[in-house]
Amino acid sequence: MAKFGFLGILLVSIALFGSCSNNIGRKAQIEEQAPAVSEKTTPQKSYGSYLAGRVAHLRRDFNKASDYYIEALKIDPNNPELVSRLYLLLVSKGRIDEAAVYAQKAWDNGDRNSFIQVVMAVDALKQGNYSQVAPILKKTTNPVYNEFINPLLNAWAEVGMNNPDQALAQLDKLKKEPSFRALYHFHRGMINDYFNRTRDAQTDYEVIVNEEQLEMSFRALQVISNFYLRTDQKDKAVTIANKYNDEKLLAEMLAKLQKNVASAKMSNTKKIIQTPNEGAAEALFSIAATLRQGVGGIDLAHMFIAMSIYENPKYDLAKLLLADILENREMYADANDVYDTIGKDSEAYYTVQLKKANNLVLTQDYAAAELLLKSIALDSDNYQLYFNIGDILRVKNKPEEAIEYYEKALEKLSNPESQHWILYYALGVAYEQDNQWKKAENSFKKALELSDNHYMVLNYLGYSWLRRGENIDEAFTMIVNAYNQAPNDSNVNDSLGWALYNLGYYRMSINYLEKAAEADPSNAVICDHLGDAYWFNNRKNEAGFQWRHALRLKDDSKELNKDTVQKKIQEGLKQEPKLTYNQEVIEKQIRLIQKSDD
Repeated sequence: MAKFGFLGILLVSIALFGSCSNNIGRKAQIEEQAPAVSEKTTPQKSYGSYLAGRVAHLRRDFNKASDYYIEALKIDPNNPELVSRLYLLLVSKGRIDEAAVYAQKAWDNGDRNSFIQVVMAVDALKQGNYSQVAPILKKTTNPVYNEFINPLLNAWAEVGMNNPDQALAQLDKLKKEPSFRALYHFHRGMINDYFNRTRDAQTDYEVIVNEEQLEMSFRALQVISNFYLRTDQKDKAVTIANKYNDEKLLAEMLAKLQKNVASAKMSNTKKIIQTPNEGAAEALFSIAATLRQGVGGIDLAHMFIAMSIYENPKYDLAKLLLADILENREMYADANDVYDTIGKDSEAYYTVQLKKANNLVLTQDYAAAELLLKSIALDSDNYQLYFNIGDILRVKNKPEEAIEYYEKALEKLSNPESQHWILYYALGVAYEQDNQWKKAENSFKKALELSDNHYMVLNYLGYSWLRRGENIDEAFTMIVNAYNQAPNDSNVNDSLGWALYNLGYYRMSINYLEKAAEADPSNAVICDHLGDAYWFNNRKNEAGFQWRHALRLKDDSKELNKDTVQKKIQEGLKQEPKLTYNQEVIEKQIRLIQKSDD
């Protein structure tokens, strides 16, 4: 069975986040579904607390929503819909001990969602009641719980009861699914290692290390390198750490691990998994990470990763995954609260600071983001830190300071590669904003070289040349190239329409300027350009409307000259644009546009 086909069966409809977004929670519905809450069935006496809970729920304040629902249940303890909603919310916030109480009530009320048994089993694991886990999970009816989730949890419960062979036997159920091969050997290795079965642990770990088709996760790298260090095989630890590569990870995170491995001593290296609960946390992390890959799996991934942290509150990678899920839900403040629990000694620390700063930028708290990044930049050689600071300063309209940090970022790059084009592009923008055009031009040309003519760079440089009346034929060619790469980009359509207008193709220019205005109606410069094009197409009332609209809009680009626009409103345009260009070159490019549009 293919991996995602396997997961598709598991993604049952759990009505936790679906009420917050129309795009969340649309999962395959099979045998289980938590009952939907109907306001009509909520008794009037508890309606105040219930309504407050619903408001908090819609605002994605799940802690407050849970507390309000608890208050509502004190008034109306027999409301089954509220109970079913509440235990899920509590799980999402890591309040598993409370969730287990309401999960049991939901089960008693007739809710037969298999996830209920997982919640209670996880709480039993946390409390050290390992013998209760298997009987609890036995009540699940979903086959994928029985073939994927339950074996992992039962295995670590057997570890808690000091039954190594029974623990390994539980994992054998994972062997049925070929895509779980790495997962199977990873947990076998950790269990064998826990019981000091060093030879068997190494056999399992080296299946992951040596079989190229198996992807080694960052967590597996941490655990296996730790094993090699403890067993006096530092050379192997260094080798796997140095050859590991994952573009999704920021360089600082991997670099710190490599540094720690290189400087580690066998006598000071302790096992990562020292308790059955830490092993259970690994199982729940594995489940969450697997679910996160599936379409619609974010709801369950959110809850499983919260349970992983409940089992091991010091599990930093689990916290990273939880924060990533919260960011996916646009819950940036909640994600940063999670990041704040990760200490400076963690290999993830600098990655966390970058992510936290990015969340501050997304919530437009630029001052806090700038302060955060500057506070850690001195401790790091990571070019991304300086790059991000430069971006924040540029957004804050401080191009001179932005340039300083962009140039520091370049100093950290010994050999700029294709992915670094965006740094040269941003530096070019900052130079242009700081009226250092020649430097800006050189940066844009370097960005073009590295990016293989990315449309953003083509558009910016072409438009800048056009505004300056320079290299008109080449500028128009660049803008056409950008358009053919990104025909729906509002900025590119504006550049193309504005270029056609300045070249005298007024009627044709309107098509692209209207397209740009439709895609970005709050862009003052686009509205101004469209007004100019309307004027020379004898649509003077529409021109006046666009100019007046442009004056009402905020212009972050600082390009719009309000005095000039006001004068156009009062007097109209007296003179047509005049540019010197090669007619043959321009006509050839226009034919390329028309061919692209056909």
